[in-house]
Amino acid sequence: MHDTWPLLQHSDFPAIERGRVTTLQLNLGYLCNLSCIHCHVAAGPRRTETMDEDTMRLALAVARHLGVETLDLTGGSPEMNPRFRWLVEQGRSMGLHVMDRLNPTIMQEPGYEWVGDFLAEHKVEAVASLPCYSQDNVDEQRGNGVFESSIKALRQLNALGYGQPGSALTLNLVYNPNGTFLPPEQSALEAEYRRLLGDNFGIVFNRLFALANMPIQRYGSWLLSKGHFATYMATLRNAHRDENIDSVMCRSSVSVDYNGDLYDCDFNQMLKLPLGGRERKTHLRDLLGHELPSKVGVAGHCYGCTAGQGSSCGGALT
Repeated sequence: MHDTWPLLQHSDFPAIERGRVTTLQLNLGYLCNLSCIHCHVAAGPRRTETMDEDTMRLALAVARHLGVETLDLTGGSPEMNPRFRWLVEQGRSMGLHVMDRLNPTIMQEPGYEWVGDFLAEHKVEAVASLPCYSQDNVDEQRGNGVFESSIKALRQLNALGYGQPGSALTLNLVYNPNGTFLPPEQSALEAEYRRLLGDNFGIVFNRLFALANMPIQRYGSWLLSKGHFATYMATLRNAHRDENIDSVMCRSSVSVDYNGDLYDCDFNQMLKLPLGGRERKTHLRDLLGHELPSKVGVAGHCYGCTAGQGSSCGGALT
């Protein structure tokens, strides 16, 4: 896989200062049942890295120390971590809001039939990836049969109450472009998703998050191999808007990898750019009794969060 870091490391991206941290995002490992082209984690079925229980316990202690409100679980497929259910139960018992960044096809895999019922029982917010409402586009990006499997899973979540009017069970969907362009305007795209998924499959959901693809890991390597890297970076830079900086996720969240090392965001984690842009890594245990650095580490890929309407883990910023 081509390394994009040398092309991103030296950048004129504006400096960012951290605000109050409300979210601790835990990457529970890079194991996934899919290997998607756009994946900035380079996750897949052959990855073996997973967070252990000791690291999870440290993360919960740090969450209490920082006074965070949300535990944001990601991967890979976070549900494939053997201690996923234990972590969710512990987080909910602490009164934390828990989000699961769900690849819905996992619910159709043998041995993971429990996922939907478990999420509903513990009132976990499901953030389900569905990169398009078109079967051809989804299968091109994620593999044959992924769209059909995702639709089945979303229907199952709806049957459990997710996304239903008046329900306490939140179902948000995630869109990613399948080319070298920025996401379309989020509210218009959400209306189109709502209409087509409702009319064709009877699916309902709460919100759509439109995310830009990051020029790192598998997607960055694809850009380089196709000769599109420079063009895509120019697209991001030319669409940069200073007003998006106030709302980027790194100002209010911290990312934790499977080893317990800390980063300003999940993208920096994949580039091995330590917390605050420091030369040395910071571990969860280093935060107990200490404050977070105010500086955020930035590089060229950060334009992916501030281009156009902006893009963060919660979708568009403006």
